[in-house]
Amino acid sequence: MTATPAVLATREGGLLRLTMNQPDKRNALGEAMLAGLQAAFDAATDDPRVRVIVLAAAGPVFCSGHDLKQMTARRGDADRGRAYFDQVMTTCSRLMQTIVRHPKPVIAEVQGTATAAGCQLVASCDLAIAADHARFCTPGVHIGLFCSTPMVALSRNLGRKHAMEMLLTGDMIAAERAAEMGLVNRVVAAAELTAATTELATRIAAKSGRTLKIGKQAFYAQAEMPLAEAYDFAARVMVDNMMIPDAEEGIQAFIEKRPPQWQGG
Repeated sequence: MTATPAVLATREGGLLRLTMNQPDKRNALGEAMLAGLQAAFDAATDDPRVRVIVLAAAGPVFCSGHDLKQMTARRGDADRGRAYFDQVMTTCSRLMQTIVRHPKPVIAEVQGTATAAGCQLVASCDLAIAADHARFCTPGVHIGLFCSTPMVALSRNLGRKHAMEMLLTGDMIAAERAAEMGLVNRVVAAAELTAATTELATRIAAKSGRTLKIGKQAFYAQAEMPLAEAYDFAARVMVDNMMIPDAEEGIQAFIEKRPPQWQGG
């Protein structure tokens, strides 16, 4: 029998939906899940049919973080698992950076609980919509393991005091509070979650793909720069953007009061 894939990929128009499909494992970021997600995001990088990616999950849990049972099983290694732990953290960090650096916008559709590295996954996506019953936390402090890698994503998306509160207390926070803190964009009724996410993704997918790529890459690049350097960089990006055919077409369409016809790419 063929094993059920850890990640299901379905495409409708310009929308690619990646569904974490191990609800029996609480969609933990074990070896199969990490590999499946990395492969799916890599495959979408240069696929011209994909304009926006939605990251969803099957079952009541969005993602419970690292597979602690899988990791604990390596405590019997000669090095007590150190080399394996290093491999897992490196693999996970690569995935999170792939999402941030991906040329296509990525939207998290959070239908349930997201904890530890699962919360990191939500924070790493460009946008996130959560069901009203979704919950979030970084509970590592409860088990003597500070959520240091989730900290990277949280500290770049939340205010520092909000991020530190989550990391130091490990408390579970409700979806509405997550929206107030900036972890998710908005909260909707569970029955409306997929429709709301699809509507947002469709609106974004209608824009110039090349412009979205330029904008996303510039957003994250300038965020790490001092103010003056960021303005110099953004000015150069905008001038380069003005020179692409889609910008010329978009501006002309605006002047002529007609829908633009994107060349794409």
